[in-house]
Amino acid sequence: MTTGPMPPSSDRTPPTGNPTHPEPRPAARPRRLRTTRLSAAWVAVGIALVLLLLLIIFMLQNSTNVDVRFLGTDGQIPLGLAMLIAAVGGGAVVAVVGIGRITQLRLKLRRNRRDKVERD
Repeated sequence: MTTGPMPPSSDRTPPTGNPTHPEPRPAARPRRLRTTRLSAAWVAVGIALVLLLLLIIFMLQNSTNVDVRFLGTDGQIPLGLAMLIAAVGGGAVVAVVGIGRITQLRLKLRRNRRDKVERD
């Protein structure tokens, strides 16, 4: 390791531009491959399999029976299954609300298109 002073910037030689022999261009960046529907589906399948495996592990680790009461009925089911049923129920509620909102937006879009055609 040298501890001496660094040479001043004026000591550096500037690059010479030779018009008869231009410098080679840098290599072009390789083009990105387009994502296809099939590749996206494979990624989704892989993620779904990992999530399913985690769900199976969760259910196996939470197999203790619990008392469940719902709308006047009662019984015992494994804790993991009870939680899965609750999650699916919550997902169904979200899906119903989402379907309602999508239907509402589609109707509004149809009305707007129909009004625009009538004005033209």
